[in-house]
Amino acid sequence: MKLNCIDFLDLSERFSEDEIMVQHTTREFVENEIMPDIEHHFEAGTFNFDLIPKFGELGFLGMNLPEEYGCAGMNNVAYGLMCQEMERCDSGIRSFVSVQGSLVMYPIYAYGSEEQRKKWLPKLASGEMIGCFGLTEPNHGSNPGGMLTRAKKVDGGYKINGTKMWITNGTIADIAIVWAKCDDEKIRGFVVEKGMEGYSAPEMHRKWSLRASVTSELVLEDVFVPEENLLPNIVGLKGPLGCLNQARYGIGWGGIGSAMAVYEASVNYAKERIQFDKPIGSFQLIQDKLAWMLSEITKGQLLALEVGRNKDDGSLRHQQVSMLKRNNVWVARESAKLAREIHGANGITGEYPIMRHMMNIESVYTYEGTHEMHTLVIGEEITGISAYR
Repeated sequence: MKLNCIDFLDLSERFSEDEIMVQHTTREFVENEIMPDIEHHFEAGTFNFDLIPKFGELGFLGMNLPEEYGCAGMNNVAYGLMCQEMERCDSGIRSFVSVQGSLVMYPIYAYGSEEQRKKWLPKLASGEMIGCFGLTEPNHGSNPGGMLTRAKKVDGGYKINGTKMWITNGTIADIAIVWAKCDDEKIRGFVVEKGMEGYSAPEMHRKWSLRASVTSELVLEDVFVPEENLLPNIVGLKGPLGCLNQARYGIGWGGIGSAMAVYEASVNYAKERIQFDKPIGSFQLIQDKLAWMLSEITKGQLLALEVGRNKDDGSLRHQQVSMLKRNNVWVARESAKLAREIHGANGITGEYPIMRHMMNIESVYTYEGTHEMHTLVIGEEITGISAYR
């Protein structure tokens, strides 16, 4: 059965049975379990912890990683559709799932030892454990190579000192994937465990975006991390950047989900809102906004699907992911603005999802590489000239 979903080009006819199943399952779960309370959690600035074991039961965490580690073993298009449906509800919800899978489970799977995979991946997949990813620092965001966090070699392991900022799930995490410069000035990844002496993760407050998720600071003061917690199979900045590429892929699909949400709300509002004795959807300027939104969403869906197929067949280039993230989050941002205009004064209230998505997408527009940084990635691909090195 075809899902009642924005699909102007009937792209769902190209989906496999598994991909359709994932989209249907996620849509049903989100509408029944998350949507009814999302406005409350956003206003209160709280995350719904009851969702975590349910995410695990449904296979949402690390969905595109192998079944032998307790994961669902789905392809990347199915994973993308799940992210789309999560962000159609709220960017903060999708962020939780993205961080757990792409930024915590992926580096353990890709860069960790077999012992590390068996130790941590099954518990992360079930939701028994929560993880976070420590790369961004207070003074190093778009330039992670300038990080100040240091890992000094000592007997039996490393002593880590530094601060990480804007960390999703940090305060509630059982483990953190922390990136630090070692004595040889090369960047390496470490699994820092909750309870290690000198490690703390205070929650960040007074934020007006991603309020239904947890954002934290990570503070590391002479934290001893044993040798067995070093991710052994990666050295250099390509390690964390490889993780970010995984996350950006999901964000590209998620951006379309956010755009879908404000578009659907706008269509309904335009049909129901009466001015001058007729629905405002009858006015040309309203139809122009809706047509723009649908066109851009459709183009974004095409981009996401083709990038997903490339990821599944192994032909993906990271510049394609930059285009996906850059384009689709921009579409979501612009769609939220148009949706607010269509809703008029009602658009700023909690009765409609518009302002929540608008505020959330401002964070998504910036994190995992700003719009401008992805522009320069594409520019370098075009010209062969780097504009930022």
